[in-house]
Amino acid sequence: MKSPYDPELLAEIRQRMSPPNRESVAEIARSTGVNVQTLYSWRHRWKQEGQLIPATSKAPEQWSASDKLAAVIQAAGLSGPDLGAYCRERGLFPKQLARWRQVAEDANSYSAPSMSDQKELQRQNQQLIRQNRRLERELQKQKKVAPLRMV
Repeated sequence: MKSPYDPELLAEIRQRMSPPNRESVAEIARSTGVNVQTLYSWRHRWKQEGQLIPATSKAPEQWSASDKLAAVIQAAGLSGPDLGAYCRERGLFPKQLARWRQVAEDANSYSAPSMSDQKELQRQNQQLIRQNRRLERELQKQKKVAPLRMV
């Protein structure tokens, strides 16, 4: 089924959602008269196609993790002037992309604790919490008994 919207309007809206413009869906809906839900569905479709469409007025550091990862993936094969042009288009700095890439790599490294390690750490934490409560109760008892001995 063909969209009732003009392809030029779709291209304009995609450009307005994309960095560096990063207009919010609400702003675009007010100015174009297109339903907000329609804009969200378009944005979702464009993201599934692999395009970087945060559609938010937030600074790049406040983007969602999926938007940051999409930017890292899109810029993965770029270097030099191509990377600079990519960053300028989207309002990014190459250092941001490098940092986001490192975070993504660290998240999947072997140094991340496994589920069993996490469960063991939680179990140890619960034991320490119980021990702390027990020691606090003993301390409170000693504080109550100590003034009686002085008399």
